[in-house]
Formats: sequence, C-alpha cells, structure tokens
Amino acid sequence: MKALEAVALGKLDMNAIAKRGTGLAVADSVRPFNAAPHRIRAQEWIGWIPLAALPLAALALRDALPAWAFMWTLAIAIFAGFKWQTWWDAPAARRRENWRRTLAYLLLWPGMGADEFFEPGLHPRPIATGEWLAAIAKTLAGAALSFVAAGDVVSRHPMVAGWIGMIGLVLALHFGAFQLIALAWQRVGIRAEPIMRRPLASQSLGEFWGKRWNLGFRKLSHALVFQPLQKRFGTGAGALGAFIASGLIHDLVISVPARGGYGLPTAYFLLQGLGALAERSSTGRRLGLGRGLRGRLWTALVAMAPLPCLFHPWFVMRVMAPFLHAIAG
Repeated sequence: MKALEAVALGKLDMNAIAKRGTGLAVADSVRPFNAAPHRIRAQEWIGWIPLAALPLAALALRDALPAWAFMWTLAIAIFAGFKWQTWWDAPAARRRENWRRTLAYLLLWPGMGADEFFEPGLHPRPIATGEWLAAIAKTLAGAALSFVAAGDVVSRHPMVAGWIGMIGLVLALHFGAFQLIALAWQRVGIRAEPIMRRPLASQSLGEFWGKRWNLGFRKLSHALVFQPLQKRFGTGAGALGAFIASGLIHDLVISVPARGGYGLPTAYFLLQGLGALAERSSTGRRLGLGRGLRGRLWTALVAMAPLPCLFHPWFVMRVMAPFLHAIAG
C-alpha cells in the first residue's frame, strides 16, 4: 500500500517498478522520478566518503599520538563514518524536515538505527524511577572500576588492571551512559532502542550476538554484510561474513594501535560465527545448544573463554595499561 500511495503522489521511479514488480521496497520511494542513474550512484557514494576518509586521516596520526589516544581517535573516526552513512541512507525527506533531530542523531545518540530514530508520531514513554536508578548505578559502578584499575593496581599488576579497566569502561558506557541517553530520548517520544538488551539472559550465541549485545553495530553488519551475502551464498555464508567483518573492524581498532596481535580479534569473531552455526546444526539442536541451561553454558563458553584473543596481551599492555596510567596521572 505504501508503494501504491507513493505512485499516486508521483514519487516512485516507474522503471524500478517494472523491474522489481509489486514487491518494490519502500526505500525506492525516495528516488526522484526523473533521477539519472549516475546521479543516484553519486548520491549513494557521498554516504560512504567519510567512512573512508576519516579512518585514513586517523591512521595518519598513528606515530604522532600515544597508543591509547590513537585507539580512541581511530574508534571515533570509524564510528563517525558509520554514523554518517546510516544518516545519509535514511529517507531524504526526513532529513530535510527534521534538522534538529538530525543533529540529535549525529551528535547525541550512539545508536545506528536512523529509521527508528526518525520515526514520527511516537508518544513519550513514561520512565520508571527504577530504570533511571539502574542506569545511573551501572554508570557509577563502571567509572569506579576504571578508577580503581587506574590506581596502584595498574602499576603493580598492569594485565589485571587492564582487564578491570575494560570491564569498567563497558559497564559505564554501554550499560550505563548509553542506557541513560536511550531513556532520555524515549522520555521525549523518540524511538531510541537500547544498545544492550540484557545479554546475560541469552540462551544461545545467535540470541547473544543478534538480539542482545551491541545492537547498534549489529544493525550495520546485518544490512551491509549479512543480507548481501545471504542473497548470493546463503544464510551460513552471510552469518560468517558478518562475524568476519566485525573481527576485521576490531582488529583495526585493537591490534593496529597495539602494533601486535594481528588477526586474533578476527579469529575470535570467526569462532563466534562457527559456534552460532554449530548450535543451529542438526547436532547442535539435538544437544540443546540453543536453548535452556545448555544453551546458556554453550554461550558463556564460546563467548567468554576466547576473550584473550579479542583483547590480546599486546592491547592490554600497550594500550589499556598506558590509558589507565594517563587517567591516574
């Protein structure tokens, strides 16, 4: 019905309708009726330019910054590039009519769901006091862990301090501050989906990575990697491709600043992909790897046991420990 309404308003390219039939994606409705193909392609490329330019600019600073500062610079550059791409890919009419929400999405929201954030007509959601207090408590607890690690611990036991500091940062940011921001936007009627959705409740690896952990990046990998590979090579290839892409990005942010441990983060995410496929296999279903207590144990084993490959010793000693020293200083 949306496609038909768009036809009536003269917003759809009739050639696209002829090629795709009645199942035309609504996203095509944003294309001008007489838009030239080369112009459309040029507009699509604009969305990808910052994702290429910003990380390259950050990489040029590798020798000029401390390893921890370079890590944060590179991570922010990659995040900003992805953020721009998701905004650019949102319907053009919404961008033009909602410049205030555009600024809010780009600067004041860590999620990547542009279509959700720009969804009109939502009513403010009352936030229970307990939700605010839980998010505040996680933020403070994570900050406290980070500062504890930045004290005498980092001087005496840098490896232990590095792990404590990483746990503190994830707790303070992903589970705490980002949740507070999501609640604030929901309170004023904007659909800001939480980044984390109780990952410890996962009964399978697929549930953990697909529905509960860091959903901002999950949306990107699903749209940019999984779906194209799935259409051409099948679901298994799409899933492995998405995990490998995630591993390569983590390698870039973790191993490049550490100048060591190359390939270990990618190996970690490849293992996650293989584990997710295993639990969906006939043997995995027969063993109950994707449900109940066995599913929880399987998820904990595969996700947590190889974590030293993701946050390898080169990263902990050369990036996190100096970062904690800088906080202490």
